[in-house]
Amino acid sequence: MSLAAIAAEQSRPGVPLWVKIAFSAFMAVLVPVYVYWYGPTNFLYFCDVSLILTLIGIWTESALLISMCGVGLLLPQAFWVLDFVARFSGYSLVGMTDYMFVSEHSFFLRFLSGFHGWLPLLLVFLIWRLGYDPRALFRWSALAWVLLLVCYFFMPSPTPNPGMTPVNIIFGPSDTAPQAFVPPVVWLAGLMIGLPLLAFVPTHFILMRLAPRAATVERGRYAGRV
Repeated sequence: MSLAAIAAEQSRPGVPLWVKIAFSAFMAVLVPVYVYWYGPTNFLYFCDVSLILTLIGIWTESALLISMCGVGLLLPQAFWVLDFVARFSGYSLVGMTDYMFVSEHSFFLRFLSGFHGWLPLLLVFLIWRLGYDPRALFRWSALAWVLLLVCYFFMPSPTPNPGMTPVNIIFGPSDTAPQAFVPPVVWLAGLMIGLPLLAFVPTHFILMRLAPRAATVERGRYAGRV
C-alpha cells in the first residue's frame, strides 16, 4: 500500500484506534471500581448506561448507538457541567454535582466521575465522525422509559444517610429525601413525558440540523474502499 493510500485510509471518517484504546482502558478501570463501591445498580443511571453503549459503539462504529447516547446525554450533561462550574465557584444551581465536593468520598472515585464533563465532548466528536442516525430519538426514549420504570419499581428511595448506595432518582433529585411536591407516580409520569420533550427532542433536531447524517458518512466510507 502506498503512502497516499495509507493517508487516505486514515483520513476517512471512523473512530481512531487511539480513541478506542483510551476509552476501553478507562472503562476497564471504571466498571470494576463502580461495581465494588456503588454496586451494579449504579449502571441503571442514564450516564452509566451511555458509557457501556459508547464502548460498544466505538468498536462496532455504530452510528446508532453513539447517536442514542448523544440524544440522551448532551443536554443533561451540559447542565452537569454548569452545575459543577457553579459549585466550584461557590454557588449551587440544582445540587446535582454536590457529591463531587464531598471530601469524605474518595478523590479517585470523584476523579472517575469527571467523565460527566468530557463524555459529551467525546460524543460530539464521534457523531461528527460516524454521522447522526435519526432513529436514535425513538430508541433512546424507549430505553429511557424502561430504565425509569425499573428504577421506580426496584431501586431504593432516598434516605437521610444513603452512603454509597445508588438511590431512586424517580422520587426526586435529592439522595437524602424524596420530593414532596407531587405523588411519586406523577413525578414519574413527568419524567417520562418531560425528558423526551425538553431534552431528547431538542437535541435530536439540533443534531439533525448540524451533524452529518450517518447514511451519508457510511456511503463516503464505502466509496473510499472501492
